[in-house]
Amino acid sequence: MKFDVWGQTDVGLKRDINQDSILVDNNLGLFIVADGMGGHRGGEVASALAVETSQEVFENQHNLSQPKDLIRTAFKEASRRIYSEGQKNNKDLQDMGTTMVLSYTHGNYIYVGNVGDSRAYLYKEGKLWQMTEDHSLVNEQIKAGIISAHGEPVVGRNVITRSVGYEAEVNVDVVEREVFPGELYLMCSDGLCGLISDEKISELCASESPKTIVEECIEAAKLAGGDDNISVLVMKVLS
Repeated sequence: MKFDVWGQTDVGLKRDINQDSILVDNNLGLFIVADGMGGHRGGEVASALAVETSQEVFENQHNLSQPKDLIRTAFKEASRRIYSEGQKNNKDLQDMGTTMVLSYTHGNYIYVGNVGDSRAYLYKEGKLWQMTEDHSLVNEQIKAGIISAHGEPVVGRNVITRSVGYEAEVNVDVVEREVFPGELYLMCSDGLCGLISDEKISELCASESPKTIVEECIEAAKLAGGDDNISVLVMKVLS
C-alpha cells in the first residue's frame, strides 16, 4: 500500500517549549507522535528519546521480527532508556516520561501501538473511529461510570495512568487492521483531541489533502485556546 503522509508539531499558544516529538519515516513505514512530561526539560528529552529509540529498533530489526513483537520491543526499549536517563543525577530529568502512539505499515496492514492519551483515529466514509484507548484518569472515571463520556470532566483532565519511561517496564496496547484505499489515519497528542471534539476532527478530515488536514487541525486547536503543544500526523491510503 502507498500512503500520502504529513505530520507537524506546534508549540501552541501557552507553552514556552514544545515537549512533543513526531516521526515520519516513509522508508520504514513508521510514524510516531509522542507527548513528553516531567521537569523543566524532562518531557522534551523523554519524547525525543522515545522516538529515536523506536526508530533505531525498527531500523535494526524490522526484517527479523513480527510487527506486533517489533512494536512491543520498541516501547520496552524506549521505556528502559528513558527511565535510566531519568535516574541519573539530573533534577531536570527526574520522573520524566512520555505518551507514545506509533503506527507501522507492513504489507496491507497497519499496526498501532499506544501508551498514554495520545490517540490514533480511523476516518472512513465520513465517519471517525478512535482506534486507541486512553490510559488516563478521565477514561478510568468514564469506564467506572463516575463521569459521562460526553460531559466535562471535573478533575484529572491531564492525568495519565500509563506512560513510557516513568517506570522501566511498560505495558503497550497493540491493534492490527487491514487497510484499504481511501482510508485516512490520524494520530495526535492531546493538544488536539483535548481541545476540540471528535466531531470537529471528523469534519476536518473531509479534506482531500493530509497537509491541509494537519494545518487546519492545529489552527482549530489554537482557536480553542492552544493550551498545550499540538502534534498531528495524517496518513491517507492511496493504493
